[in-house]
Amino acid sequence: MRFLHTADWHIGKKLHGYDLLTEQRDAYRQIKAIALAEKVDAVVIAGDLYDRALPGEDAVAVLDQMLVDLNRQEHLPILAISGNHDSAVRLGYGREWFASTHFYLKTTVAEGLHPVTVGDTQFFLLPYFEPFAVRQLFADDDIRTVTQAMVRLVAAMKATFDPAKKHVLVAHFFAAGSQHSDSETLVQVGGLNAVPTDLLRDFDYVALGHLHRKEALQSEPTMKYSGSPLKFSTSEAADTKGVWIVDTATTPVTVTFKPLTPLHDLVVLQDSFDHLMDSQQQYPVTKEDFVTIELTDTAPISNVMQRLKTRFPRIIELKRVNQLTVTPKVMTTQETQRDPLTLMGDFFEQVTQHELTAQQRTWAKAALQAAEKGEN
Repeated sequence: MRFLHTADWHIGKKLHGYDLLTEQRDAYRQIKAIALAEKVDAVVIAGDLYDRALPGEDAVAVLDQMLVDLNRQEHLPILAISGNHDSAVRLGYGREWFASTHFYLKTTVAEGLHPVTVGDTQFFLLPYFEPFAVRQLFADDDIRTVTQAMVRLVAAMKATFDPAKKHVLVAHFFAAGSQHSDSETLVQVGGLNAVPTDLLRDFDYVALGHLHRKEALQSEPTMKYSGSPLKFSTSEAADTKGVWIVDTATTPVTVTFKPLTPLHDLVVLQDSFDHLMDSQQQYPVTKEDFVTIELTDTAPISNVMQRLKTRFPRIIELKRVNQLTVTPKVMTTQETQRDPLTLMGDFFEQVTQHELTAQQRTWAKAALQAAEKGEN
């Protein structure tokens, strides 16, 4: 069979205060178009359908529209799990009758042990979990870590493997190679320790969610993060977002990446303030794109954000590339006796490596006069 692997939709997420529902609807339209063009037999969503455990009404309506469209209108089976951003209880409401339309939504660890069979493939749908849930499931107080939990879970899943079928694990956690230093194995992502990929070798494909970059497991040809459909942070600005098409007819399975084109991109611009404000300077952005500005200037700039927004309305971050390291100057007794305006000018030049402009000197003088009047 052939299926589409996606994850981390985070419906309802905001990007530095900007609503992303329009961008999320557009990403969904592209995912649906890929699914239809590739004639997939099912769509896998590996967790974090919502961005919050208590999503807003608009987010609930948008996700409902997407799922109904895929499942009821296009008659595509959906295999989905809850992620760490989802409320398993709220998301899982109604899942027992969802299965009547081939919408398989699993939100508890116990459900992940019983495969869903579609075509020639058994799907094990393992939602995000904490070790205590597995400890309770197996009534085993020795299960304390995620690795110990996965050893038991994988063994239980393998016991139900049909040798005549392919086996796919859908999960939402941080997976890493087994060759780690002690410090690396202590790293946590989203509250969950790394799961050694060696534990997952018996699956023909592992469809992962949780990390937002498809490159997270580059060394694993049949274990993939789909990444998020949108760029959700500046660190993802250079990423290409998309989905995986997985074909189980081959051994090993065939995996092909299909990119998505952002409706409104997230772009990092590094330049001086004067260049950024120069209408003759062209940048690869539109008025609707999200922009992080990395200023190369060292001088202070008044109302810098407001002025930059006249050209780039959707700035999400403003950074300084060339931060100055200032060593405080030791002043002599005579120097400390100078008039306040001179002292202010010297301090300003020491910190910024620029002299006060005539306008700044006028403002400083007026401020000092007002302060002196207030003391009298």
